Amino acid sequence: MFIKSKVFAAAAAMTLVGGAGAVGVFTVGTAGAATPACGDSCLDLFSHTFGDYPQPNFLLDTFRQGEKVGQPVILFRMSNTDPAEDFTVALEGLVSDLNTAGLVSKALDLHYGGAGCEDYDPTTAKCVTFYPDDEALEIEYSPFGVDSGLCVGTATTAVNGTEVSLQPCGVTAKTTWILDVADAIGIPPTPPATPTPTPTLTLPPVPLPTPTDTSSDSAIVSPAIQAAPVDEVYLPLINGSGTNFSHPAVLTYPQNSYPTDTPRPQLKTQTLQIDSNGVVNTNQLWGVDEGAAP
Repeated sequence: MFIKSKVFAAAAAMTLVGGAGAVGVFTVGTAGAATPACGDSCLDLFSHTFGDYPQPNFLLDTFRQGEKVGQPVILFRMSNTDPAEDFTVALEGLVSDLNTAGLVSKALDLHYGGAGCEDYDPTTAKCVTFYPDDEALEIEYSPFGVDSGLCVGTATTAVNGTEVSLQPCGVTAKTTWILDVADAIGIPPTPPATPTPTPTLTLPPVPLPTPTDTSSDSAIVSPAIQAAPVDEVYLPLINGSGTNFSHPAVLTYPQNSYPTDTPRPQLKTQTLQIDSNGVVNTNQLWGVDEGAAP
């Protein structure tokens, strides 16, 4: 039984490093493009290769609005009149839950379900840090807000070059996508713990002389407190059918392709690509906005 989410932020309510909740992390954009009929129930998934939160430009799209198994999933120009861009989210739970249910492999559970040890202390023979237990979800095609029972996924086990298309929801892990928080960019750092205050001796206030210079040059003006900018989060989406935890198959926009190319480039899964600086390729990083455009 899946839990239907009204907004992607609810689906992304996983725990980040240090226990900081991710609610709202994916809702910093303002350029939603779902149809008004789908409204706030819909999400707008976009590639970091072609846009950002203020201007996503191209969104996840069902080719020619086809509502059938095997229909290609592409990117298409942002529009609030195109029902092919209407998608909703079903939160499936933690990767460890899916492993218990036999829906994902032991290999994926080892690295993304909290089962494996990331930092091992040989002196104590104990694990210091376990890998995170990531959230998993399904992305359902919902034209005009009506669930189709078809989700973004793969027809076969995801490997390099596997085409992404509409597949029956809730049947196998092939329509499951794991939020790879460890390789995300833009997640706000965990704030330092508040230190315990040290008792101090309180002295009576010392009266200060009344200033005689009241000119504007001598006035002390406190600077205005500026609100910290909200970080834009982009992360890889790992297909749950894979068995290689060290080189997972992730949602990928084809290299050297553009959404207006003909024939329209179809999304695929590819091995996660990380450069020498530890940053994922932009065609494997995804952002999400929500709701209908004005």
